[in-house]
Amino acid sequence: MDWLLIVIPGVIWGASFLFIAEGLAAVAPNGVTFLRILIGFTSLSLVPSARRPIVLADRWRAAVLGVLWLAFPLSMFPFAEQHVSSALTGMLNGATPIFAAIVASVVARRLPSRAMVAGLAVGVSGAILMAIPGFTATAADQGQTGGILMILAALISYGFAINLAGPLQQRNGALPVIWRAQAVAVVLTAPLGLPAVLGGTWSLRPILALLALGALGTCVANVVSATAAGRLGPTRASASTFLMPVVALILGVVVRHEHVAGVSIAGAAVCLVGAALVRRAVAHARTASAAPAPVLAARQA
Repeated sequence: MDWLLIVIPGVIWGASFLFIAEGLAAVAPNGVTFLRILIGFTSLSLVPSARRPIVLADRWRAAVLGVLWLAFPLSMFPFAEQHVSSALTGMLNGATPIFAAIVASVVARRLPSRAMVAGLAVGVSGAILMAIPGFTATAADQGQTGGILMILAALISYGFAINLAGPLQQRNGALPVIWRAQAVAVVLTAPLGLPAVLGGTWSLRPILALLALGALGTCVANVVSATAAGRLGPTRASASTFLMPVVALILGVVVRHEHVAGVSIAGAAVCLVGAALVRRAVAHARTASAAPAPVLAARQA
């Protein structure tokens, strides 16, 4: 049954982009971000292990993580989805391991291995292919360009966050770090998010979507992913990221009848190949050396 520990987070995070799109029917983007983090934080507070103390010196790092992992990137996605389909947003998120590996190499000031360079080259090529339709949009669709840039900014933020989160989670456990980061993100997103929530036009469908987005995407998926990383190791657990673009594409097309350009779908496939090559290079580096390698398992969607 260990495979469920990989499948469940991938499916939930892949569906998160559909939930965001549904939530936008009732509330402005800032409200979507604030509600999902608030619901996720409240839900995670019910898990006793999440409330365990962390090393005193790591508390400020957890606060920084609240910005880089939650408040900033999770604010970008709802704004982006006003112009970009939920399917394409989820597909672009498949490039997260690519950005994490790039940031890790830059921060370490160390050239990556040939295998890593090959994976990064393939992954970046795939990301470019996915983004091409947005950058070649007509004047009427110019908002797509801005939306894709927001998504790329979120992925870069994820890249820094994942590399910061790895050592913190190894010292303190995944859930206590995530819970504290969520607490910071709730405070940061409340000033703009709370008025948006109060001014929303609510109906049952977006309410259910946002409840699922917060409780499942920002709580349950993190708990299952942390369990997977502990039981299977971070490299195997990171396989859940490969499911996310596929689930987002299927749900966007089937549920919301979104159109996705063929070149973007091809780019998503290329990007996943690149991510798999990067994952293999990371696993090889862990096996060959005791030096820390970038952790690609834990993330938010």
